[in-house]
Amino acid sequence: MIRRLNQSDHVVCFNLLKSRSAENLFIIGDIEAYGYDQEFQKVWGEFNDHGELVAILLKYQENYIPFAADSFNAKEFAEIISNDPDFKYMSGLKEITGKIEPYLTKELKTKRQTYYAKCKRLISTNHGELLNVQQASPKDAEELVELLTSVPEFSDSIISVERKRRTLTDGTSRSFFIKEDGKMVSSASTAAENTLSAMVVGVATLESYKKKGYATKCMLKLCNTLLQEGKELCLFYDNPQAGAIYKRIGFEDIGFWMMYTYK
Repeated sequence: MIRRLNQSDHVVCFNLLKSRSAENLFIIGDIEAYGYDQEFQKVWGEFNDHGELVAILLKYQENYIPFAADSFNAKEFAEIISNDPDFKYMSGLKEITGKIEPYLTKELKTKRQTYYAKCKRLISTNHGELLNVQQASPKDAEELVELLTSVPEFSDSIISVERKRRTLTDGTSRSFFIKEDGKMVSSASTAAENTLSAMVVGVATLESYKKKGYATKCMLKLCNTLLQEGKELCLFYDNPQAGAIYKRIGFEDIGFWMMYTYK
């Protein structure tokens, strides 16, 4: 049986999501921020014959994210999505979205696959080497954005100083950085932080300061801080060379994250 979830389902819903909190980063964050009864956000749950919640489908604006701990009714989830005239996007773990995709009636425009990795513990490091890593405050927002937009990989980033300052203020993002020669030269940040997990983003170093281990130090400081708070960390990556660096820190691949766009 599939039905809309509401606040009375919150405990059972989060018990399922917590079983893989890094994988459910976006669903957890959206429910914590906006709950179950918003015009732009809806949550459905599938219950098995024993009344146990086995799958969740979240709609946030035009995007749908499914999660299932076991087998689920992919066809009925697809019907819910396809019947929404505002539907444009679907994202989620490949093994779940791949079961829904064949049943969707809208024409597929683009499909992108990225590696998805998570970290539950760091490979041991000398934390004394991280003393020059500083945590950013909202007043550092302008310099952080300037650093990111100076790095080719992030040159097309749409992040603004106002948004960066806001996320640093409201706690949905944290950033750590290293300064040298009086300027910020390397950083690592989180995004979509919630009570259980966070995503690592914006790992960047100015070209002339690379190969000094600065980005790794920023990541280690960032990850250690959040892991001590009991949060799981996750990240996307396309480049296997970058993946090798993350794995040396303690990240492990957990599958592929899919992002679909429909006409």
